[in-house]
Amino acid sequence: MANRLNNILAFVAHYKYFITIVIGVLIVGFLDENSIRAIIKNKVRISELQDMIDRYNQEYEHDSKKLNDMKTDPKAIERVAREDYFMKADDEDIFVLSDDQPKEKSLEEQEQEQNEAAE
Repeated sequence: MANRLNNILAFVAHYKYFITIVIGVLIVGFLDENSIRAIIKNKVRISELQDMIDRYNQEYEHDSKKLNDMKTDPKAIERVAREDYFMKADDEDIFVLSDDQPKEKSLEEQEQEQNEAAE
């Protein structure tokens, strides 16, 4: 038993700097709040946020151009009113066509309607 303990202590004493460096790298690399995993996670988050910023900047430029057009061109105001708000002139009718399919009712909804009709 003592011989085995002496062998372990001799190994640790011989490789003490190597063991210290390995333990330090493991702590800093994986367990610390500034670990490699945290750095990679933060870089991914930064990339996602940068994509969002780019998308919002494009949206802002598009909306700014649309607003500028509306300030300078009366036809642009009419176009926005017709396309986005379905406004119309007094002498015309608007028909809004939809490609949406009607939702099929589930068996429970059909049974509930039958029960309501029976009452």
